[in-house]
Amino acid sequence: MQYFATPSSRSIRDAMTRGELGMMSTPAQPNRIEPGWYWAADNGCFGKGYPGDVEYLRWLAERQPLAGMCQFATAPDVVGDAKATLKRSAPFMPVIRALGFPVALVGQDGLERLPVPWDAFSVFFIGGSTEWKLSPQAAGLAAEAKARGKWVHMGRVNSRKRLRYAEAIGCDSADGTFLAFGPDVNLPQLLGWLGELGSQSALEAA
Repeated sequence: MQYFATPSSRSIRDAMTRGELGMMSTPAQPNRIEPGWYWAADNGCFGKGYPGDVEYLRWLAERQPLAGMCQFATAPDVVGDAKATLKRSAPFMPVIRALGFPVALVGQDGLERLPVPWDAFSVFFIGGSTEWKLSPQAAGLAAEAKARGKWVHMGRVNSRKRLRYAEAIGCDSADGTFLAFGPDVNLPQLLGWLGELGSQSALEAA
């Protein structure tokens, strides 16, 4: 399981350099992506960080040289509304792909009732409300995404319990703000949680 965070302290940046964490970058975040870091691009639609369509694409284009280390770039979405998200994302997905980034569709509430354009994206990002994110419907979509060879990511994962749940439904990665609050205290704890997942997977494989 990979975990993406913001590089809010020296210790977190060191962990990213060692490959223990990935960096989540958004247009509203000024932090530099260092050479060798693996990272992901989130549009910032959750909250107030989205800069607008033209600026978002420009921001991605400026980071094209780093696309090879980028796990995904999210197409613009509408929080909590799958139908509106599909309409909003559709014209962006081929553009983002043409820039060299793996495209992520952000799953939102109600997606299970709609046709999913599976061939248009490479990564299924589980977003939406907390209730939907933890629902059997979202888990079912994650399972279908995995069966189709997609990378699966869960947003807003800020506890051991949530991380273990994400891993249990097949997520390959997660992100959250857990390290933003007391990063030097919380980093060893998070790395410990990730290590537990790795140890459990090894035991199951054995």
